Amino acid sequence: MSDNPVFTKIKSEIDESAVTLFMKGTPMFPQCGFSSSVVQALTMMGVKFKGVDVLADEEIRDGIKEYSQWPTIPQLYIKGEFIGGCDIIREMYESGELKKVFDDNEIEYSVT
Repeated sequence: MSDNPVFTKIKSEIDESAVTLFMKGTPMFPQCGFSSSVVQALTMMGVKFKGVDVLADEEIRDGIKEYSQWPTIPQLYIKGEFIGGCDIIREMYESGELKKVFDDNEIEYSVT
């Protein structure tokens, strides 16, 4: 895995920010409903995150699915750990579990 240049690039993207979202489009202009839904949850929580537009890089778009062993985009990473896709993040947000993950990882957010 480490000798794959695409995986190296993906790991570098993940390592650059405590919260990284691989998505279609950008946080300001999501290009699919699933990406938009995750952006909305993170934004409503007031967490700072980095968006990586997989539509801008075909290698990352294909490689992220293999990297995580997860077939869909968006994909959320917190402190380097894959958390899940849209449905999982939405459920975690609604149940309060996402807040706990941020607390456990000492990530600041503004939702009380």
